[in-house]
Amino acid sequence: MFRTIKQAAALGLAIVLSSTLAGCSLLPQEEEALKPPLVKPAQENYTTVKVEKGSIVKAISSSGSFESIRTDISQFTGEGGRIDKILVKQGDTVKKGDILVQLILDGLDLQLKEQQLELEKARYAFRQTQDSDDQALSIAKLKLEIEQIKYEKLSKKFNSKQLYAGIDGQVTFVETLKAGDNVDAYQTLVIIADPSQLRIALRVDNPNDIREVDVGATADITLNDEKVVGKVVQTPSSSPTTLNKDLAEKYAKTLYIEVPKLPLKAEIGSIAGVKIITQELDDVLKIPRSGLRSYLGRNFVRVLEDGKSLREIDVEPGLVGSTEVEIIKGLQVDQVIVLQ
Repeated sequence: MFRTIKQAAALGLAIVLSSTLAGCSLLPQEEEALKPPLVKPAQENYTTVKVEKGSIVKAISSSGSFESIRTDISQFTGEGGRIDKILVKQGDTVKKGDILVQLILDGLDLQLKEQQLELEKARYAFRQTQDSDDQALSIAKLKLEIEQIKYEKLSKKFNSKQLYAGIDGQVTFVETLKAGDNVDAYQTLVIIADPSQLRIALRVDNPNDIREVDVGATADITLNDEKVVGKVVQTPSSSPTTLNKDLAEKYAKTLYIEVPKLPLKAEIGSIAGVKIITQELDDVLKIPRSGLRSYLGRNFVRVLEDGKSLREIDVEPGLVGSTEVEIIKGLQVDQVIVLQ
């Protein structure tokens, strides 16, 4: 009986193993891993241009403002004082002799009237003594002279409290002051400009930008689509010597251009386009400036050969224009260069 039980257990184990193996045979087989697709490397795109011959121009293209050639700076020259009122504002048109600024008179106007009365009395007394003896006439004449001198001195002091326009023109500057503010002698309070005599001032931050411009150079002027021709009349190198530091700094960074025939809409402060050609060459090899590369003092270009291979070539640049550069050595016409 023991043997029979042992045989039955062995038979059961065999059946279990057989079922297990049969189950494994029913599982699907693993698929073979797919190979990654071949990716064709992207072809690099270049912006290219051919080397050509032609003209190259170096020019200054900027903006300048119209300003008056003739201006009058209004200042109190004798002594300062306290502001009573400022009678003009920027943009006003004035005539020569108009009062611009009035200082506080402190009763000076009344004193002048009183002195005018004394002067008239002296004149009357002098006329009344025309038939008198020489001594009475001499005294009356001396009294008249004294009163005249007093009146003139008082009148000069009175006039020194008022600032007058020195020319006909347009007010371009007024100092910001209010009643009661103190002003010093020779403090600029008002500037008047003659709008009938204009020129262009072209100012730059770096004086080197205009160092190649000479007096007499032609300037193309554009204002509201109207084009006229001007002439450079003052450069930093030709500017007058001055001890005024501010004026010297202004001259060092400014070109002045005379415009014989003003544009129709030109007025003080108008902004005009200015172009001045400083150098011009014909029949030279040239490329766009973006085609020239520089590194550690080396100048070179990248040349595309057979439409696919790149080669670096050292070059010698010449005149540099606003958009193009002359190539003196290293390239030939029709070579294809790659732009940056």
